[in-house]
Amino acid sequence: MSFTTFITPAELEMNLNDPDWVIVDCRFDLMKPDWGYAAYQAAHIPGAIYAHMDHDLSGPLTPQSGRHPLPDPHHFIETLGNWGIDSSKQVVVVDSAAGSFAARLWWMLRQLNQTAVAVLEGGFPRWGYENRPVRSGIEKNSSVQCDLSGTFHRFLSSDQMASIINDPTWRIIDARALERYRGEQEPIDPVAGHIPSAVNRPHTANLASGGHFLPAGELRSQFLSLLGGIPPERTVVYCGSGVTSCFHLIAMEIAGLPGGWLYAGSWSEWIRDPNRPIHTGNQP
Repeated sequence: MSFTTFITPAELEMNLNDPDWVIVDCRFDLMKPDWGYAAYQAAHIPGAIYAHMDHDLSGPLTPQSGRHPLPDPHHFIETLGNWGIDSSKQVVVVDSAAGSFAARLWWMLRQLNQTAVAVLEGGFPRWGYENRPVRSGIEKNSSVQCDLSGTFHRFLSSDQMASIINDPTWRIIDARALERYRGEQEPIDPVAGHIPSAVNRPHTANLASGGHFLPAGELRSQFLSLLGGIPPERTVVYCGSGVTSCFHLIAMEIAGLPGGWLYAGSWSEWIRDPNRPIHTGNQP
């Protein structure tokens, strides 16, 4: 049995000694980029390796890019091989935010046709609350020749986004907090607001208490209401930098609504060009 969306701590602990499983710790703090690696070294799930959002899961910044541009896929496949990941492995991705950062790696692996990849439900905090084993230090896996291939394909560029903002056959979903969508607060980027025609659904809306995903039926009902008859294949999600919006793509997969797109550059790239329109308030 492979896990393709999420996995519980109990299910992961039963497989900690399986050599065909790879655990990747993706803990990260946007405001303190070095925090995640320090936290990992202090305590992590046994066998877990660490992936840094800025260095491992993103490419070089450019004057036109958002804060977390996608890396070169060929270079990323080499990185996966160094982590011991190939198509035979079950990958589990972990963070401290219920999966909303680890979702980026889930999406990247799915783009390269690695289907056996799952987010740890509740993340490292739930693992700790349940008194499951941890250890300190730095871990590495034996390198393999990664046989994954392809590229990141199900994402839109800024130019493509600009071409659909007035197209009613597309649904654009902003995954940031409501106050950032409205433009009332912007703690990270220099410009506040949202992309015209986008509707708001914070990525945290996919969670029940304790960091659990909402039941599949409830997620499906909520997303179908949000899509308003638009098929998931005509849906694009974005956030601040193309990270937490991937959490919606996992939720839609759980809900039986796969096929959504990612605006990889997201808000931090959209605002690089002052000619691109922005909206504030509750107006889509």
